[in-house]
Amino acid sequence: MKVRSDIVRMYKDVHGWVGIVSGLALFVAFYAGAITMFEQSLQRWASPPTTLAAPVSLERTPDLVRAVLAAHPEAAKGYTVHLETGREQPARVSWQQAEPGGDEHGARRTFHAALAPDGTLQVEEDGPSPVAQFVDVLHQQVGIMLEHEAAMPIMGAVALLYAIALVSGVIVLLPSLVKDLFAMRMGRNVKRMWLDVHNLLGVFSLPFHIIMALTAVVFAFHDQFYDAQGATFSHAEERPAAKAPSPPPPPLAEPLPPAAVMQTLAREVPGFTPIALAYGRGRDGAPSLRAMGRDDRYGLRGPTFTPVILDPGTGAVVGSDYLGGVQDGWGAAITGFFALHFGSFGGIGVRWAYFLLGLAGAFLFYTGNLLWVESRRKRERKAGAVEQTRSTRILGALTVGVPLGCIAGVALTIAAAKPLGAGATEVMHSLIYHAVFLAFVAWALLRGSARGALELLPAAALALLAIPAATLVFVMRHPPAVLGVDLLALAGSVVLLASWQATRRRTRSGPADSVWSSRAAMPSRA
Repeated sequence: MKVRSDIVRMYKDVHGWVGIVSGLALFVAFYAGAITMFEQSLQRWASPPTTLAAPVSLERTPDLVRAVLAAHPEAAKGYTVHLETGREQPARVSWQQAEPGGDEHGARRTFHAALAPDGTLQVEEDGPSPVAQFVDVLHQQVGIMLEHEAAMPIMGAVALLYAIALVSGVIVLLPSLVKDLFAMRMGRNVKRMWLDVHNLLGVFSLPFHIIMALTAVVFAFHDQFYDAQGATFSHAEERPAAKAPSPPPPPLAEPLPPAAVMQTLAREVPGFTPIALAYGRGRDGAPSLRAMGRDDRYGLRGPTFTPVILDPGTGAVVGSDYLGGVQDGWGAAITGFFALHFGSFGGIGVRWAYFLLGLAGAFLFYTGNLLWVESRRKRERKAGAVEQTRSTRILGALTVGVPLGCIAGVALTIAAAKPLGAGATEVMHSLIYHAVFLAFVAWALLRGSARGALELLPAAALALLAIPAATLVFVMRHPPAVLGVDLLALAGSVVLLASWQATRRRTRSGPADSVWSSRAAMPSRA
């Protein structure tokens, strides 16, 4: 396809600058996002065996609920009956409570309940490991260490830059698309090889990246979109007359037992598999009941489930806005939006595909930054600069430190779940991750991109090996539940060690004034 050379140059500059600005944050988002494809498996691997008695049967669950409400009346505001239990969800009944002195929207404590063999109530606050939830938050906030409300608009800005990079990258590639698409030139020109890999990954995963960019923008500015929608349509509607205060809600009668709810759901929504029932009160104080579950025929509204609103007295479906197959067009479109981002459709095959595409996306951003830094150094040499500028050295160091720091930080905070045990908190995992991440970035800035890569690549490989090592060391009190986590960590460490060997050859045989050369210590200048 013919595109004027000046247009290609302009979009190449745009692609380069927006890529270098957003690429490092996107690496964190895609690497952590790939891991969240198996969030439940990771939580099962990381969670220690519970000390609670085995979950009671669904038929005995009302007895457990009555015991919980008698001992903890605050649980009546909302409690969950878990239909599927395991290490990642060790009890039949759980509920949340605000931290002492906090409000309802602040940090919350989760309690789990069981009945001992003699019928006495057992309550445990420590539960499933929070490491999987931390990795998910890391993915959502692209690694930004701020409160969620403050981090999300920044993530949205990164997603917008990401979309611009996609469009500009396609325009840059159009003139040579047919000729260069399958070209993998593996000769001595290492930069040319990385460019071929970058283009190949970018073109074949383009639909996936378009989906991620658009959905990320919507998630980031979700509240702003709804506020604007509400403000727009509220002016078009006549304000209703003031209503008299609603009478207080009736006392909460004993709701329909879970076993009966299961029977009603099987009759009314065939194909829907409930995994949990959330009992409580709505905003108006009236009794409420939600079923969370999945239907393999349709995409899910959340990463692992779709909610259905039920009548707490009869179990009949009264709200199916999120239920596949019975939604209206708008509801189906919104659910499709969520399912495309989460990969919550098509079963395990789609999750593996999203996992691999997520890792490929992280690698795409790494190669993009690598090419940009090397191209910048090439332009400096053409301009007569013998020494590397400080900005080039810093960008090169960040291209090494941020990805490897992310990989090592995530690996070590996952490995720490075993020794931390049931007392682990999300804050603990955050501190471990960010300490390792910042240490890697600082080391890369101190040592430079070439020497930093040679020293940090094996360190990141060792961090990944800490995951299977933790399984072996703590096998007596924390028997392994999911060996796939250990196997993937081993595979990742092998890939990093192979990259280390290739980097050693590059730093020794590449051009002496390259940012990736360790043969000469180039002084910097502003």
